[in-house]
Amino acid sequence: MITDYKKFLSPDVVSKLKGMELKARMVVEGFIAGMHKSPYHGFSVEFAEHRQYMPGDPIRDIDWKVFAKSDRYYVKRYEEETNLKAYILLDTSASMGYKSDDVTDTKFDYARTLASALSFMMLKQRDAVGLVNFSDKINQYIPPRSAGGHLHVLLQQFAQMQTASTTDLSLPLHEMAERIKRRGLIILISDLFDDPRKIISGLKHFRHRNHEVIVFQILDPREKDFGFTGEAIFEDMETGERITTLPWQIKKDYIREFTSTSERIAAECRQARVDYYLINSSTPFDKALYAFLSKREKLY
Repeated sequence: MITDYKKFLSPDVVSKLKGMELKARMVVEGFIAGMHKSPYHGFSVEFAEHRQYMPGDPIRDIDWKVFAKSDRYYVKRYEEETNLKAYILLDTSASMGYKSDDVTDTKFDYARTLASALSFMMLKQRDAVGLVNFSDKINQYIPPRSAGGHLHVLLQQFAQMQTASTTDLSLPLHEMAERIKRRGLIILISDLFDDPRKIISGLKHFRHRNHEVIVFQILDPREKDFGFTGEAIFEDMETGERITTLPWQIKKDYIREFTSTSERIAAECRQARVDYYLINSSTPFDKALYAFLSKREKLY
């Protein structure tokens, strides 16, 4: 288990994120917060933290009780309930732990780096970010926050996560769709190794609730091209089931089935107005992220 959370947001990673922005495109509650000033400041807000008074700050925001104790001026900062709330749903099922020989990271490590980068970007924009760790059920839920220090909390959780159990996207997706009351931004990061009908049903549930949805399907290059040679034993990382075969004998059928499933998911997502992106785990994450943001900018 990796315990050094800095692995997923190193100075090199941060430098690559400079100038990148992720904004909600649909009409979700609070979408003009974050990068934009909210018109609801001071209304229905939750206290977040204190900071030292700076020239130009409204006098009404000074905490006079703190002044009476410290003889220093501090202002209250609030976490506006109208801010965009984003929820990162990260697949931690056992299949995410796969890595072929010529790839540096497992799909899960790649997914954690991507999730860390997205968290950093959105918190930098003052948007609130939450985290859902799931496999065949919801293993952990951290409610979205935008206050200082929340990035540290998320990075620690990314570092402590481990892959385990089977995949069942249906239960976690439907449960979270019912649980999240206010419209927001849903970011699903998974290899989507499940019944396409379950996947689409869960995503449509979010859209029915008027959430904006982005799906990142993370796949190892061998899972796409089936570039294996010689006799091989294939083992299901979730069930332990094994088969021995000559890859070239089943490669054509595998690629046909893989292509058909991918095209079906992509088509269903387009129809439901869900942003779907297939990412190869051998692609440097910053290039993949830049391509995603560039495409998103052109589409909207």
